[in-house]
Amino acid sequence: MTKSATPLADLAWLVEAGADEAIGETPVDRFAAKAKAAPPPAVALSPTSPSPKSAPKVSILPQGEGDPIGDALALARAATSLAELKAALERFDGCALKKSATNTVFADGNPDSRILFIGEAPGRDEDRQGLPFVGRAGKLLDKMLAAIGLDRSSAYITNVLNWRPPDNREPSPEEAAMALPFLRRHIELVDPLVMILLGGTSVRHVMGRSDGIMKTRGRWQDYNVGGRMVPVMPTLHPAYLLRQPAHKKLAWRDLQAVEQKIAATRAGKI
Repeated sequence: MTKSATPLADLAWLVEAGADEAIGETPVDRFAAKAKAAPPPAVALSPTSPSPKSAPKVSILPQGEGDPIGDALALARAATSLAELKAALERFDGCALKKSATNTVFADGNPDSRILFIGEAPGRDEDRQGLPFVGRAGKLLDKMLAAIGLDRSSAYITNVLNWRPPDNREPSPEEAAMALPFLRRHIELVDPLVMILLGGTSVRHVMGRSDGIMKTRGRWQDYNVGGRMVPVMPTLHPAYLLRQPAHKKLAWRDLQAVEQKIAATRAGKI
């Protein structure tokens, strides 16, 4: 086909070929459209493929205020004396109980006696004075000690927790977990001949037993200190005895067993 001389002749040829309707209002230069460079294909990024410009950096380290239980373990292990352990407790800020407490309640009595009593946690009077068992329960404990020939010069007293929980509530599992490294190191440094656990909370956290105190009291158990098994007597807490004085006879039986065990231990029979 030869190129026609006029646009009108081209139009007539299209009509004869069957192109009898327009498909757009504006004429399109198809040859010019083909000359334009095609845009690069879009690349879909997977959800795990961060954009190099806008994706935030992700840290693989845990966020937060550190590891308070790990800090407690490190501080407790580093203590080589009771004085160093007390200083470590006073430096430790991982437990929220310390922020609401007045004092760190460490211990009272004579550690050289190696007769270790472990209570639960400081109360109001203990928090104020910074010593364990100085309130009403403490006065009863002094009478219990005297009944078997002991006092604070011949026994040593501490608690599972060194800070008073608000309203004297039981410690949470997290609070107890932060206190236990210090308590275990405390026991190791005292190296007791006999341990007496006062109350169910003490038994639960020292011995890892969840039985009620009425099931565990009066029965000797063993606690490993440096490869040596220490005899442990669970008994009723003095605060409980103030509420249930009829059970003092049960505590008296436990204390008599403790007195006999101390005598046998010191005589080298155990």
